[in-house]
Amino acid sequence: MSDIIQLLPDAVANQIAAGEVVQRPASAVKELVENAIDAGADKIQLILKDAGKSLIQVIDNGCGMSVTDARMCFERHATSKIKKAEDLFAIRTMGFRGEAMASIAAIAHVELKTRRHEDELGTCITIEGSEVLSQEACSANTGTSISIKNLFYNTPARRNFLKSNPVEMRHIIDEFQRVTLANPHIFFTMHHDGQEVYHLPGSTLKQRIIHLFGNNYNERLVPVEEDTIVIKLHGFVGKPEYARKTRGEQFFFVNNRFIKDAYLNHAIMMAFKELLPEDTFPLYVLFIEIDPAKIDINVHPTKTEIKYQDEQTIYAIIRSAVKRSLGRYNITPSLDFDQENSIEHLVTPKPLEEIVPPTISFNPDFNPFDSDKKPAYQSTYSGNNDYRNSPIPKNWDTLYEISKKGTIVQQQMHEEKAIEVDDQEINKPSERQLFQIQNRFILSQIKSGFMLINQQAAHERILYERFLQQLQTHSGVSQQSLFPQSVTLNSADFELLKELLPDIRALGFDIREFGKNTVVVEGIPADLINADESEILEQLLEGFKNNQAILKLDKRDSLARSLARNAATKAGTKMSLEEMNLLIDQLFACQMPNLALNGKLVITTFTLNELLERFDK
Repeated sequence: MSDIIQLLPDAVANQIAAGEVVQRPASAVKELVENAIDAGADKIQLILKDAGKSLIQVIDNGCGMSVTDARMCFERHATSKIKKAEDLFAIRTMGFRGEAMASIAAIAHVELKTRRHEDELGTCITIEGSEVLSQEACSANTGTSISIKNLFYNTPARRNFLKSNPVEMRHIIDEFQRVTLANPHIFFTMHHDGQEVYHLPGSTLKQRIIHLFGNNYNERLVPVEEDTIVIKLHGFVGKPEYARKTRGEQFFFVNNRFIKDAYLNHAIMMAFKELLPEDTFPLYVLFIEIDPAKIDINVHPTKTEIKYQDEQTIYAIIRSAVKRSLGRYNITPSLDFDQENSIEHLVTPKPLEEIVPPTISFNPDFNPFDSDKKPAYQSTYSGNNDYRNSPIPKNWDTLYEISKKGTIVQQQMHEEKAIEVDDQEINKPSERQLFQIQNRFILSQIKSGFMLINQQAAHERILYERFLQQLQTHSGVSQQSLFPQSVTLNSADFELLKELLPDIRALGFDIREFGKNTVVVEGIPADLINADESEILEQLLEGFKNNQAILKLDKRDSLARSLARNAATKAGTKMSLEEMNLLIDQLFACQMPNLALNGKLVITTFTLNELLERFDK
């Protein structure tokens, strides 16, 4: 029997390594930008086409490479960051494994142009699928420009697994935000399909956060600072009232490297304990400086996991530092009655002798039912059709009876056939006896006893099925706004909105793009009464992301759930008798009236026997 174990060719080995290192365009962006940072660049440009599928280009003004280094960087395990195994515990650069460039060159068309400061000419190398096509001297700017075209061109299975352009663009933005937050002193720009997405001049960390997420974040940030013999901690956390229901604004950096650590995240959540609304997550951008000898970052190819020598001490330091900062910067509003501008100083009471009681004048002879006399008031309108000067109509006292008859006719027209729930007949609208309990539940009498309806869960179920139907039939009705409102989103949410725009319009939103990261809302669904366009749109996107992250729902299902929860009548809202009747009719017209969106019950019934048993005990 012949030998069966063979040494894989370098091209195949590089493609296998690329499966771990380069999972999608965002992975390639991360590797290239981190290389530019390691090269000492203070200006980095990122240019993309088709969300990185057609082109990823990174241009920096770093140190550049020699002719030999330019060729060597595409070899496996070729790196300038480490020379021996002991260097793994003294790493302060972003890259060190020497796999990224070789992996990228194995699955794309790559063009590299580079020149050192001391060289007159640069080097241009062209590679396709690990094969060097050309290497020649060229005119080039100081630094390095590397272009990746047709990513995964020779691995079609991997390319077919890529998502739509907006989805891939959101992943790129996530990686870009992490790198730019870790290096606020570097000037970054990002262009996608000819449009500038980010323009981030070198600045402080706080200014970088505001540039990335919006000017309204200026008032949301609380600084954190702690210096111990174990770690140095600095950064910002968000105020509790601005916490979101989805993750995405949580950033931990260890020695300027972004990491994901559930244990340290728990330390932050414990610091916010009893300050956060339920199921919400605060913003934080925190930097940990620690001796590289006390951590191990060579755990995963993506380098987002780290092992520590003393995890528990780091946990305690982070929790106490964040908790102290939240208290020190007075996150809750307060009233200082000792200030000079207090109410007592603003209002000067008059002496008692200067207070004059009000006087009231009236006509004792005025009779509103006397048609022979003119009213005591005179109209300022001089026309012939002045209704105030017209006599009181005869039989005015029968108007109430007419109105009462009209109401009875409307109720008769509104009556529908009885609906059965758990074999119990629900009374017709004209026969129902409804009560609202604590402005949260609706109590309705049935033949066998009574039933309780959770008004918010009921309205969510009604709207959810209605919105789902509108998404399927594109039948959403729009209510045009008197004054269209512009809404500016962060780049990630803007890309998400563009992806969802056809379905959002099917719900009844009238939205058009208006410049960089901005849309104009000209109409909202007719079911949303007195809703703020900006708020409802942000809540819609936030709820959608939450549904996708936790429930893994279909896109349209997530949209319908998100909008229904935001638009539904909230607990604590007082409802009229007509509103309660309408809610019950619409609820029992649903396909699943008993089930709330969270899987719990909407309706619960109590029989007369159950009540008697309670009182007989």
